[in-house]
Amino acid sequence: MPRPLLELPLLRRLKPGLYVHDDAALNAEPTLDLLRDPITPVDAFFIRNNGDVPQIDSGRDWTLTIDGEVERPAVWTVSALRESFETVTLTAVLECAGNGRSQFSPATDGLPWRLGAVGCARWTGVRLRDVLEHAGVRPSAVYTGHYAPDRLIADPARPALSRGLPIAKALSPETLIAFAMNGEPLPRLHGGPLRIVAPGFPGSAWQKWLDRIALRSSEHDGAKMRGTDYRMPTQTVRPGEPLDESLFAVITDMPVKSLITGPEHGFTVPVGGVLGVSGFAWSGAVALAGVRVSCDGGATWREAVLEDGEGPFAWRRFTADFAIGSPGPLAVLAQARDVAGNAQPLGMEWNPRGYCNNQVQRVCGAARMD
Repeated sequence: MPRPLLELPLLRRLKPGLYVHDDAALNAEPTLDLLRDPITPVDAFFIRNNGDVPQIDSGRDWTLTIDGEVERPAVWTVSALRESFETVTLTAVLECAGNGRSQFSPATDGLPWRLGAVGCARWTGVRLRDVLEHAGVRPSAVYTGHYAPDRLIADPARPALSRGLPIAKALSPETLIAFAMNGEPLPRLHGGPLRIVAPGFPGSAWQKWLDRIALRSSEHDGAKMRGTDYRMPTQTVRPGEPLDESLFAVITDMPVKSLITGPEHGFTVPVGGVLGVSGFAWSGAVALAGVRVSCDGGATWREAVLEDGEGPFAWRRFTADFAIGSPGPLAVLAQARDVAGNAQPLGMEWNPRGYCNNQVQRVCGAARMD
């Protein structure tokens, strides 16, 4: 399939540090050294697409239709949304459900994301709840269906993605219809002029280029909502086993996770020196409780210092220092846990689509005599 030639020059200009995956759709991720800021700069933020990137002439002409299981269907312009509802800003992690897929063995279907398909940004918009309540949510509504103009590259007649949210999440105060990112108008590469922000849910639920929300009386059945797409098995599936699609459930809350941004693979530290470890940790609906760090491959652990984040859905920086007393190999691990007692697994937990990989990251280096 051809690469997205029209968008590559734009990506190279706006995001020069991103690795572009070999895929017909435009998908790219940063190296981990670009993810060291509490707020991820737009030029370091990953790009995820299932199809093309729509050509949008003017955000001023964009409209959002609200229909389905509502009493008063409506059509909104971006400016009317701003004028009619309270504008709010919140900080939240956005992570692709397939982040870390390249680590699965045996390999699974899907883009072989490394660890960079994640970022933390300030999102500004209006509460989805306010817009839906204005339309009058019927008691029959149990799910939202989200629509956008992006199309499959191999079959432009078919939508690339049409996800939705359980009605409880749609009506939660943190769920937004966003029109700005990090204080600037939402870039087209990130779904501008309008996108869903669903903190704690995987990136697939954060529909880009949003132009319609239809309330549904059943779980949404749009593009990439059925089969095993963005679904996890409800029981263990071993490699090579036949798949029973009825035993897969939609991914909602993302699991607790951490990312070591320093040191980098191949690091060296002098004997008698101090090894500083830092990174970020986050969780879905269940609050983060803490992070422990090891520099000897998990033989011993030390509780990291965990800084406050910008709200409950932002990631939080952790740091730990280790005095290095002897030469030899070092393996740095960080394991985050949430308040419900869930912790990152030390080993791989395989699933057939390579989703929700939150295994403990390992960064290897060495202590050397000067």
